[in-house]
Amino acid sequence: MKSRWIQFGSAVTAMIMIANLQYAWTLFVEPLKASHKTWDGAGIQWGVSLFLLFETWVTPLEGWLIDRLGPRLFLSMGGVLVGIGWTALAYVQTLTQLYIFYAIAGVGAAFVYSGSIATALKWFPDKRGTISGFITAGFGAGAALFLKLISDIINASGYSTAFLYTGIAQGIVILIVAQVLHNPGPDFHLTPAAKKVPSPRIRRTSGQFNSLEMLATPHFYLLFVTFVMISVGGTMITVQNATVAKSFNITTKALLSALVLGRLFNGGGRIFWGWISDRIGREMAMFIPYALQALGLVAVLVLGHRSGWWFNLTMMAVFFIWGSMFSLFPAIIGDYFGADNATSNYGFLYMAKGVAGLLAGGVAAWLFQKFGNWNWVFYGSAALAVVAAVLVLVVRAMPLPVKQEIQSESEMGRLAEAG
Repeated sequence: MKSRWIQFGSAVTAMIMIANLQYAWTLFVEPLKASHKTWDGAGIQWGVSLFLLFETWVTPLEGWLIDRLGPRLFLSMGGVLVGIGWTALAYVQTLTQLYIFYAIAGVGAAFVYSGSIATALKWFPDKRGTISGFITAGFGAGAALFLKLISDIINASGYSTAFLYTGIAQGIVILIVAQVLHNPGPDFHLTPAAKKVPSPRIRRTSGQFNSLEMLATPHFYLLFVTFVMISVGGTMITVQNATVAKSFNITTKALLSALVLGRLFNGGGRIFWGWISDRIGREMAMFIPYALQALGLVAVLVLGHRSGWWFNLTMMAVFFIWGSMFSLFPAIIGDYFGADNATSNYGFLYMAKGVAGLLAGGVAAWLFQKFGNWNWVFYGSAALAVVAAVLVLVVRAMPLPVKQEIQSESEMGRLAEAG
């Protein structure tokens, strides 16, 4: 059992090393715009949309491979790609180059993310929500360790130096921790952790679905749409934070404070809601924060512009609430479809983040440029959060997924008896 805690620590460390790729990006947007006069905000933010797309849409394939070959090789590859992609952003001279190298970093981040999530889903069936929360908190809160340093480097030496130093450091650390990660052995199902009965409030199937079987269920598609809708608002605030603050006339000091505290509350939310879900069930632990997120997004728009204090307070609330999704969706995939293929199964669901990224990055920046304010973006994101909360209740009312092949065998048995 000691081995699984080594896996846990290594996975958290790897996740911390990819946090800057998404959560520190907002610090680079204005310096990039100032350095390249022909680049506008929407053009730059299409870069983060492509990063999110590549970070998510390769996960089904590499998740399938991780389920069978283990995470060590793929996290090692991820470390190399993260190092190359993020470091190369220091030298880009065109938007095309920005898109290519940010996408390369996204592929590397996908390898790291999937391999780390596999640790929670495979090694911790007894506390899947809590451990998913802690591991994804490394991604959500990890940037808080570096935001002040990155800001200082940008101010002192320019954004290129910040890309260079952090890119090299992140790639090396990921390579190191990757060497201890592996899937559980065949005897793991005999351990007390694997045998422990979960809370009766957690709906869990006894079947083991492969990805094709999962894709044949309506549950997956409802969860996918829910993921897209709830992801838009938080992702938008993450990648547009500095631009939103500038339009609200928020000081640089207040912005940096909001970024650091937002990352910490994001990580804390992942742990808290994951822990809650292990006690009240995944669906209700989703419904509550998703409904609250709609209120939080409206609060940022209505109250956040009043002062740096209000900006910080509303951002902390939104990030604490939004962080819930990244511990709850991996956990519910493991519950509904089993742990054997959980990495590839979650990879298909995680593609929804890439879809949300297109709306939260380039589209949101375009809407701001078109209308000159954030009203459409924030109210639209809040409306999507409300719909996501309702969809969770629909999923909760449905019976658990049943494998199609089991249904057909059952039908054949009844036909044989009738004959």
